[in-house]
Amino acid sequence: MATTTYQPRLQKKYKDEVVSALMKKFGYKTVMQVPRLEKICLNQGVKGSVADKKLIDDAVNEMTMVTGQKAVPTMSKKDISNFKLRKNMPIGARVTLRGTNMYEFLDRLIAISLPRVRDFKGINEKSFDGRGNYTMGVTEQIIFPEINIDKVARISGMDITFVTSSNTNEEAYELLKEMGMPFKNIKKNND
Repeated sequence: MATTTYQPRLQKKYKDEVVSALMKKFGYKTVMQVPRLEKICLNQGVKGSVADKKLIDDAVNEMTMVTGQKAVPTMSKKDISNFKLRKNMPIGARVTLRGTNMYEFLDRLIAISLPRVRDFKGINEKSFDGRGNYTMGVTEQIIFPEINIDKVARISGMDITFVTSSNTNEEAYELLKEMGMPFKNIKKNND
């Protein structure tokens, strides 16, 4: 009796469609040269966390619900007297997704969460860092269906970074586009 292991939809799409499309476009000689998504990092700074420690717990719980993986609080690295901040005080929440969790989160982000953004016309394609990583900001955490709007104490955003194995922005852009990321189609007219 053979047991089939679970494979997320986007991971299967990457192996079946994206690899061959990228090999054809960039002329790679082996499959190992094809860029892949290595991890997704979510980071959320919590405003007012110095005064109210409960805000950090809420942020960690919300990120854990959204990603399906336990989030950890981010600690301050140094004292800043103007912000009443001491070293090692919790100031945010973060989580790093790899493997199955990463593909599941990306699938939910593309299919469910991003279309729920008000006046959504696509994500900006200019947010690459030059080394093949893409960062986007989400202004409201309530776009994720896992979060109950009635229980949200405060609306806050987060940064989502997609770390790829590619070295150029063009390769990373094509990888994410093939995976289904809804980039804006900016057409330049020279008329």
